Amino acid sequence: MSVETIEKLSTTRKLAPQYRVLLHNDTYNSMEHVVEVLLTTVPSLSQPQAVSIMMEAHTNGLALVIVCALEHAEFYCETLNNHGLTSTIEPDE
Repeated sequence: MSVETIEKLSTTRKLAPQYRVLLHNDTYNSMEHVVEVLLTTVPSLSQPQAVSIMMEAHTNGLALVIVCALEHAEFYCETLNNHGLTSTIEPDE
């Protein structure tokens, strides 16, 4: 291999696989509580986004919260679950 080829190989980075954090509908939590937990758990969400996610889960049974790296997805999922919400993660294919 040429030096140029080796340099290209060493500087090529693979993107980390992304994961979806999914919020499941439940009959236990108030809509206000769900929005509040979303806002405190995922700081990048705006209030309208959190309301939209909550309504999608309420209407369709499931809503996409965020797509991110595995470590962040696990953190968000665990935090949502610790606040009484039901959430899961899955690979973003």
